[in-house]
Amino acid sequence: MPQNELHASQTGNDTGVLRINVISALGMIPVAGATITIADTANPTEIIATLTTDESGLTEDIRLSTPPLALSLTPSDIQPYAEYNIEVVAEGYEPVQIFGSQLLANEFSFQSVRMNPLEITEEDEKIVVIPPHTLFGDFPPKIPEAEIKPLPESGEIVLSRVVIPEYIIVHDGVPSDRSAPNYWVKYTDYIKNVASSEIYSTWPEATIYANILAIMSFTLNRVFTEWYHRIH
Repeated sequence: MPQNELHASQTGNDTGVLRINVISALGMIPVAGATITIADTANPTEIIATLTTDESGLTEDIRLSTPPLALSLTPSDIQPYAEYNIEVVAEGYEPVQIFGSQLLANEFSFQSVRMNPLEITEEDEKIVVIPPHTLFGDFPPKIPEAEIKPLPESGEIVLSRVVIPEYIIVHDGVPSDRSAPNYWVKYTDYIKNVASSEIYSTWPEATIYANILAIMSFTLNRVFTEWYHRIH
């Protein structure tokens, strides 16, 4: 697809590429002819680009301004990614507003948007707020855990090979909060979401591989030790 010229209110020479995919929440059907407006989160009233989806529900690629690449490669108190607000309107669908879509220098961002058909929703609009990246935002510290945990004396099962589950259960709250809901999430989606939340895509390829392998190892350890013994 052709790339648009630079549209941004930010200054600087670093840029990233954004493509938006719009699908229906009912049947995952592409939404063609959707009108999309983009604004810098720092100046939300100024529209810097207007796009339209094709028959596949995709927009053309648009190149937008970002902070310098170096900010995402070394620790810094300066936000290393740009944030953009995206509004999507399509006939027969509930409008969608996304606040804080993140874009890093020299990277390609694929922003997926699911629209609810008016026939299945009573809401005026759907609002999605993307929180700050884990590496930059101010979040509570992780709950400390013992380096060595005792294993059960009986009932232990050691698998002869690594088994990758199709789904895992994600507890949406701290471990002690039994009222928090549990969600069944595809294992591959979970790994992708955790990786994108904990590392920057600008990092060297070997560093990204190492972090993803660590995330996979930690997740599988949880699945086949703590979670397994809770149900057996």
